[in-house]
Amino acid sequence: MTDIPSDSEVIAELYSNEDMDAPRAKRAVDTPLPNVFVPDVLPHPRFVRIMVLANQKGGVGKTTTAVNIAAALAQGGLRVLVIDLDPQGNASTALGVQHQRGIPGTYEVLLGLVPFAQAVQTAAEHPEITVLAATPDLAGAEIELVELPGRERRLKTALDSYLTTTYYDYVFIDCPPSLGLLTVNAFVAAYEILLPIQCEYYALEGVSQLLHSVQLIQAGINPHLKISTVLLTMYDSRTRLSQQVADEVRTHFPTQTLKTVIPRSVRVSEAPSYGCSVLTYDVRSVGAKTYRSAAAEIALQDV
Repeated sequence: MTDIPSDSEVIAELYSNEDMDAPRAKRAVDTPLPNVFVPDVLPHPRFVRIMVLANQKGGVGKTTTAVNIAAALAQGGLRVLVIDLDPQGNASTALGVQHQRGIPGTYEVLLGLVPFAQAVQTAAEHPEITVLAATPDLAGAEIELVELPGRERRLKTALDSYLTTTYYDYVFIDCPPSLGLLTVNAFVAAYEILLPIQCEYYALEGVSQLLHSVQLIQAGINPHLKISTVLLTMYDSRTRLSQQVADEVRTHFPTQTLKTVIPRSVRVSEAPSYGCSVLTYDVRSVGAKTYRSAAAEIALQDV
């Protein structure tokens, strides 16, 4: 009887030495850019695009993507609002805004304690980026929201009111990796989902969970919500595994998946510790170039 290989043996095979030849190693360091036109000035959308970055699997690059796509769009002449809905506050840190306890932010807006306009800050990253920061208080917001009327629509109500008086081209909502009330509020407030998918084992498990959650939201609360954009992240061209995941994702999302893939990059990982995007930290890096390319694809989408 033939033994069935374990998961670890399958992964080991995918990462075997035959995958690590010199040409592939070179491609991992010098990832080729897709044939995407990246204009210096990006086109304005016909209406504000409200996009939630979501994936119920953690560590897939949601916050990194939110920060760097926002920076690339702002450098292209567009106005961007970033709503940090993750209690960890990593997007707030990366964009260089204050988010210590006592600073008005997402928590105060959700609970109706402070008007949206009084809680936003201009990002140190770029003057065309405005941030609604996540403070430590946000960690307890889900418990407090349970007792409030319209608990799943709190963000939408506040955001819609704010957008009647303030113009933005894009709104990005960075979510925690779970389907709690914070993420539900993001799904209700948004029209589009930008789905980052890590090119690694088990990546599609989180996607299947997300699709089920989106179907529930569409059926009960927000029928306009759709997955408009899929971005492959942490791509490593030295391995078959990354290519296999990329191929499978493109099969499932043939029109939504961007041509651009974001490779693993030391510069992308280092940038947040300096309170900036990789485009500011090292504009010549492959991470900066691929995020600019991805932003251009999003701006040129016909949605």
